[in-house]
Amino acid sequence: MELFISDLDGTLLNKDAQLSDISRDKINALLDKGMNFTVATARSLVSAGKLLEDLHLKLPMILMNGVLIYSNAEKRYEVVNRLSQESRARITDKIKELGIGCFMYTINGEIMQTFFEKLTNDASKRFYEQRRNKYKKKLSPADDLRAVQEDVIYFTLLDTKENLQPLHDAFENDKELCMTFYKDIYEEDMWYLEIFSSKASKELGLRYIREKYGFDKATAFGDNLNDLPLFRASERKIAMGNAMDELKECCDVVIGTNEDDSVAKYLEEVYDG
Repeated sequence: MELFISDLDGTLLNKDAQLSDISRDKINALLDKGMNFTVATARSLVSAGKLLEDLHLKLPMILMNGVLIYSNAEKRYEVVNRLSQESRARITDKIKELGIGCFMYTINGEIMQTFFEKLTNDASKRFYEQRRNKYKKKLSPADDLRAVQEDVIYFTLLDTKENLQPLHDAFENDKELCMTFYKDIYEEDMWYLEIFSSKASKELGLRYIREKYGFDKATAFGDNLNDLPLFRASERKIAMGNAMDELKECCDVVIGTNEDDSVAKYLEEVYDG
């Protein structure tokens, strides 16, 4: 039994970060025939859920690079990987020392909230505005992130690679933490650094779903460096035409770009019901 799993930005979504009508209709037709399909993304439920609300997804979604696994059937998080208080303190102290801005994600039951101290560049300001206005995400200013009481699950930083590199290097060998460090596909010269528990990754999320549902084969689609873990847990690795070279070098097939509904077209070609 095979599972098909796709990244969102730069892969299933187009350059406007939208699921096209063509991709939606093709994938829904396949889902209605019984295809096993889901997504693995760095996005949270607020934005991913909004973008995919018209897809007939039944299987759980891997969110925030595997920090969360959300059950579409039960409408709840079935896996939550929290950061320890010690890890959280190390991260916030280092961010404060370096003087860079970040978004800190917390969870309380089923409720997620995002905190920030300052927006240090135009890209972060646009990130904030889009999530607040388009996805109605709750983003709250805080005088000091270290004083926030909720359980912390994730840090997102959006800045130049040069500015983020010292923070990455500081935690590169921390066994309690996992990081993704990759170029933003929407903002020129901007990079994402995401920090979360070492118990989470797209790879571990995919392995969890495979074991739970008994999938003996997985085909994964991706475009960026944070999709490499997803590839590690898949028998067939599909890189987009717009993918980073690192993914193209380790994939089985390179298909068209995310502008051409290439994931949906590939699924339509290979799925035999």
